Amino acid sequence: MAEHTPPRPTVALVGDGGLLDDAVAAVAARVFDVVRPDSAATVLDGCAAVLVVGDAPRADPVARVREAAALAGIPWLPVTAAADAVRVGPLAGTPDGGCPDCADWRRRLARDKAREYEALRERHGSALTERPSALRTRAAAAVAAELAVDLLTRTLAGEPPRPEREFEGRRPGDRFLSVDLASLAVGSHRYLPYAPCEVCGGLPDDAPDDAVVEPAARPKRAPDVFRTQDVLARADELYDLYVDGAAGVVPSVDDERTGPLPRAVAPLSSLRGNSSQHGWGRTLDYRSSRITAVLEALERFGGEQPRGRRTAVTASRRALGRQAVDPREFGLYPDERHDLPGFPYVRYDDDLVMPWVWGYSFGRGEPVLVPERYAYYAAHSHEEPRFVYEISNGCALGGCLEEAILCGLLEVAERDAFLMTWYGRMPIPRVDPGSARDRRIPMLVEHLRQRTGYEIQLYSATLEQGVPCFWAVGLDALDDPGRPKALCAGGSGLTAEKAVVNVLHEMAHLLEHAKIYDADERERAAAMVRDPSLVKIMGDHSVLYSHQDAFDRFDFLLGERPAQPFSDFEAAWKWPEHTDLRDDLAELVRRYADRGLDVIVVDQTTPEHRAGGFACVKVMVPGTLPMTFGHRNRRVDGIPRLLNVPYELGYTERPLTPADINPHPHPFP
Repeated sequence: MAEHTPPRPTVALVGDGGLLDDAVAAVAARVFDVVRPDSAATVLDGCAAVLVVGDAPRADPVARVREAAALAGIPWLPVTAAADAVRVGPLAGTPDGGCPDCADWRRRLARDKAREYEALRERHGSALTERPSALRTRAAAAVAAELAVDLLTRTLAGEPPRPEREFEGRRPGDRFLSVDLASLAVGSHRYLPYAPCEVCGGLPDDAPDDAVVEPAARPKRAPDVFRTQDVLARADELYDLYVDGAAGVVPSVDDERTGPLPRAVAPLSSLRGNSSQHGWGRTLDYRSSRITAVLEALERFGGEQPRGRRTAVTASRRALGRQAVDPREFGLYPDERHDLPGFPYVRYDDDLVMPWVWGYSFGRGEPVLVPERYAYYAAHSHEEPRFVYEISNGCALGGCLEEAILCGLLEVAERDAFLMTWYGRMPIPRVDPGSARDRRIPMLVEHLRQRTGYEIQLYSATLEQGVPCFWAVGLDALDDPGRPKALCAGGSGLTAEKAVVNVLHEMAHLLEHAKIYDADERERAAAMVRDPSLVKIMGDHSVLYSHQDAFDRFDFLLGERPAQPFSDFEAAWKWPEHTDLRDDLAELVRRYADRGLDVIVVDQTTPEHRAGGFACVKVMVPGTLPMTFGHRNRRVDGIPRLLNVPYELGYTERPLTPADINPHPHPFP
């Protein structure tokens, strides 16, 4: 009796007739009955799956194949050639399959110089999709063909893909494979779904009910621990989820070993083309710095623009009424500044039509509308009027919503304290780092002195809320005219010594980049001393204070007075020992409310954040001082608290007048 041979599956192959098409067809023919429907994919009857081979994963024929495969209820697998690799997958059309369009978006965003690449794609896209790419080697095509057929064979047999450990506990469709054209190295790449994807995604409209914040109980591991997750223990899981050179939200994480302390950098996949969007990790070991850098990149991902909800309100404040906050409470520009040549911001008035997003006001206990430009510092979704400059101040990532809000509010406190000290020229008390119980603090100060030649002086900038805030000044002990004479950093925390450790890490980052300025740069610094309008970007603030003629602007701070021990400030820095993070948040919000200040939160959390169990927010406190970079961008008008707090804290003999406000550019960072 003849042995029965099971029928071979029929697989449709839609290709472009090139080298890759030939390679896939040859390998597929060994295990499948291969048919070639027309490019419109109108004949898939009897087919078990579809192989789509070519150069344009988003081209029109592929879209029709996708639709036909979905109607037929069969899986389909793209095999595409790019300039540097052949890509296999992701497998689509199965219950646990992925979306090739999402994978394509992730690849486009993760590409080095993605902004420039997208500009070329927009200009020459049709030509790129019509011309098959030239594979550098037949070997790459052969390897990709074997991978594709193996993946499809296992899928049709109901078996897990190879290697099994790569996919354990995860959807196979969340990955695609690549064959490097230069080395023939095979890579497996994890990617996250792309929320705005036109095929499988779609963001919900922003709505008031979604903005409501109802803090939940969050028991703490210890009273002085304010993080709900041990992210270091989750590091491998989080790297797998977010970090991938071909398609990750974070393309890479790299150690930077030139500075005085361990530091890591994690660039963010972004079309902004802006290195300021990197995430930085600054801790006492490289392992912690790496995962911290990834988390900061994720924070910036949420703060750039709305990626969790679609902005749905565009109107004027007059039309919206009381449900819209008054932008004037956040500080605006004096009217005459709008008449300066080249000033980029339009005058605000209540009839100015702009996009608004929903946030939650703790003071009102209800949702409120906030200008999108305040909530997202790089929003590009609307052709809206630019009426204000805003940065990431108050943006924070946390292991839960309560943690994120708490961290965002602490950043607002830090920047508010720094600017209040500068603009009000408050002679805040000097603190002796050698008196700290945490012996890392004096060791870090001495280490930085030995490594960089900068003497660190520490000052308490704590304001009326009693949140421990510090200002650190690095003074160039070498008296080198090519280096900044003074570098400044700020830090905050619910416990004073942790806040000091934070500010010393920030100072280490600044000292690493305290470069020697050449003659041209020194002349530029001198010009900034004469004309503060030349201070235009963040780095200019440090360049300005490299010049000796600007150093006397620190006299109010650096005047001779003894450094006081930490014990002198215990009452001012006292924080209750709560066992639940919700109580810490309630305490901090109450301290602002007691001073007549509202706390407003915009939930920036995206599907990407939720995939890792994180929440992301922007915290705003109308009446605090907004951090700005570029002297013309500073916003101090309409904030009466600036005039009163220095007097209330005993630093001035009377309330200030606008003429008393420090006219010079601030020295942060």
